[in-house]
Amino acid sequence: MATTTQDSATANKPKTLIEAITEAMYEEMEADERVFCIGEDIGFYGGVFKATKGLWEKFGADRVIDSPLSESMIVGAGVGAALVGMRPIPEIQFADFITCGIDQIIEQASRVRYRTGGSWTCPVVIRCPYGGDVSGGLYHSQSVEAWFVHTPGIKVCVPAFPSDAKGMLKAAIRDPDPVLFFEHKKLYRSVKEVIPEGDYVTEIGPAAIRRRGTHVTAYSYGLTLHHTLKAAEIVAAEGIEVEVVDLRCLQPLDRETICESAKKTGKVVIIHEDQRTLGVGAEIAATITESVFEHLDAPIFRVTAPDVPAMPFAPTMEHEYLPNVDKIVHTLRQAAAY
Repeated sequence: MATTTQDSATANKPKTLIEAITEAMYEEMEADERVFCIGEDIGFYGGVFKATKGLWEKFGADRVIDSPLSESMIVGAGVGAALVGMRPIPEIQFADFITCGIDQIIEQASRVRYRTGGSWTCPVVIRCPYGGDVSGGLYHSQSVEAWFVHTPGIKVCVPAFPSDAKGMLKAAIRDPDPVLFFEHKKLYRSVKEVIPEGDYVTEIGPAAIRRRGTHVTAYSYGLTLHHTLKAAEIVAAEGIEVEVVDLRCLQPLDRETICESAKKTGKVVIIHEDQRTLGVGAEIAATITESVFEHLDAPIFRVTAPDVPAMPFAPTMEHEYLPNVDKIVHTLRQAAAY
């Protein structure tokens, strides 16, 4: 059975990102009977990634609902339940298949508050395991966050650390508006952290500066945030001090922190796993250019996936496709050399 942070046996034990997510749902379901989960294989089986492990046993099949194999139905049921006062957490087993429910997300959930003049809200949190470096191939590896960052009315969270995953998911569940919660599959069990005890939330919106520096600013989120931190350590040995900004939330975007850091260092590198054209990095580059262009000492660099239809399956090709530490180190050196 899932446990809460108040369990003395686990309170000071480092937890994985997937454990943090399970804890967040457990605590919110325990505190608020309106909260429920729905998705494929999330009940007795505990989900393909075991994010809902123990919840079915604790809360029963009425609140941990095994759905048919239909993302359209999963999202639609969640949006409908939210409109009548529930707090649903639909799970899209792999973010690649969220397109089946995109009509309900964009045409319905994102516009409820606007179209009703603020008299209705849609408090739904759609959990989306995403990302590559897991040999998932064509339909189990995509990064699709930019589609939704483009849509006003939706909040988009992408935590890279367990403490943020828990705090932001709890905040998302309590939020009156729709939230897409992207969880990188590679990070589920590869990062651990001691999570704060007690009931806490992490505000949706502000970025976090994970490393201070004066020569170059690097912006990233999700798995590539960890690659960026490793790259920053490598170039630090060469005298290049990189400030690393963890965006954490892509909508709303913390433009103030983004611009202040770019202004401070004068050199910018943006890293993300999504394809290059019209990715989140393009919006960050435009924001910096519009706001603090006069403080820049070099072109803005991006390290991204290439503009090809999808991620390849073969590990060698997947490695070539993805941003990695070596590529980021090379680009940081380029930026610093100006």
